[in-house]
Amino acid sequence: MAQTQTMKAVTIEERPLPTLQHPDDALIKVSTAAICGSDLHMYQGRTAAPSGLCFGHENMGVVVATGTGVSLLRTGDRVVMPFNVADGRCRNCEAGHTAFCTGVNPGFAGGAYGYVAMGPYDGGQAQYLRVPYADFNCLTLPAGTAHEADFALLADIFPTGWHGLVLAGFESGDSVAVFGAGPVGLMAAYSAVLRGASNIYVVDRVPERLAAAERIGCVAIDFTKGDPVDQIIEHNGGMVDRAIDAVGYQASGADGTKEAPSAVLESCIKVTRPTGGLGIPGLYVPSDPGAADDNSGQGMLLISFGKLFEKGLKIGTGQCNVKAYNRQLRDMIIAGRAKPSFVVSHEISLEEAPEAYVKFDKRIDGYTKVLIHPNGPLEDFRA
Repeated sequence: MAQTQTMKAVTIEERPLPTLQHPDDALIKVSTAAICGSDLHMYQGRTAAPSGLCFGHENMGVVVATGTGVSLLRTGDRVVMPFNVADGRCRNCEAGHTAFCTGVNPGFAGGAYGYVAMGPYDGGQAQYLRVPYADFNCLTLPAGTAHEADFALLADIFPTGWHGLVLAGFESGDSVAVFGAGPVGLMAAYSAVLRGASNIYVVDRVPERLAAAERIGCVAIDFTKGDPVDQIIEHNGGMVDRAIDAVGYQASGADGTKEAPSAVLESCIKVTRPTGGLGIPGLYVPSDPGAADDNSGQGMLLISFGKLFEKGLKIGTGQCNVKAYNRQLRDMIIAGRAKPSFVVSHEISLEEAPEAYVKFDKRIDGYTKVLIHPNGPLEDFRA
């Protein structure tokens, strides 16, 4: 094939087929790519994303070509890639912090496919994807199409939800409050279920999302019906052990309409017991062109740091080091111990993606997690 269809914001365009640029590259025919809540930040103009950026950092497919330096992969291998692009060689990668690789994006710690400021790597909401450092970045999967929707979530949201608990210092038996019932928040709650949390509270205002949380055994908290901190403390009989911010810098105030960037951070501080832990996998950025005020526009938020200090709370932040978890989570899926695809609401073609962005952005028609099949339905997929 000489050309490939590629996503550009909310339009489809033809682009040249990606080529191998380095001996360590692999070319992947994409079977599934996902639309992420992080993509909406760019879609909404809330980042400095340039025009023409090809979206898509949650990608899986089949290897169709490899560079001469690739030794662990073979043509025909089914693989899923972490959203992190990492070289496996820098100091951070050697320590397991692959989300903060210093070798793939000069002047910045971290790289990703199809994301603003994360390097020159096209996204996978396209028919084909070039994967750099392929031996390091590709996780192999059983051949065929089994567990496709589950495996697709290994690229980002399942490991990121799990990572939120790790950041918070979670231990089995802990009680957990998760703010945000989008895909990452639901994955954090599901991870808490898998890891043996005692009580799990999930805060949101979208009925479909809260219903999904209830279906996996969590207590749904609608923040439009009262202060979520008060609701959780009353139900739990006290503050929780861990709190997860799965919302990030576009948090809403009590009425659910006006943005309040530090609202979730404040709630996390208030709802967590002294010496407990906060995990913040929700995205915060150093600059926000659409912020409500100048400080927020520069990534500076007003929070109750004095209360954080007084309570001796531990806090963990940052993007997920997907490779720290994806192999084990893959094996849990294969063994039938985990099925994260319960969050998937729609599976669509590439041509349907522009409309899906609109509906996902508006939180309408039940759009919660969307999987794109750029090369057609899975039953027709051929490498």
